[in-house]
Amino acid sequence: MVIWTQPAKADLRSIHDFIAHDSRHYAKKVVQDIREKTDNLEQLPKRGKKIPELNDDQVRELSLYSYRIIYEIKERGIFVLAVVHKSRDLKVDDISRD
Repeated sequence: MVIWTQPAKADLRSIHDFIAHDSRHYAKKVVQDIREKTDNLEQLPKRGKKIPELNDDQVRELSLYSYRIIYEIKERGIFVLAVVHKSRDLKVDDISRD
């Protein structure tokens, strides 16, 4: 099961709101595409690459447009932790793993 954490959902809302200033249509499309990108993670959890900042085999990322979709593989499911812009300098503290 793919579970979106509250911080990841907040990231999606922020992305939507930012893009919606220019186009509500594209804001909705980008958020929908990001969510769809994670749909088959339950079947293929290791399809994303390891995140160099963490060096943890269980925390991985998918790439879409200019965003990094960060997720963690756990026994009870796949947890989407964050969606961050690629230009952002990602720090370990930016990713909530609770």
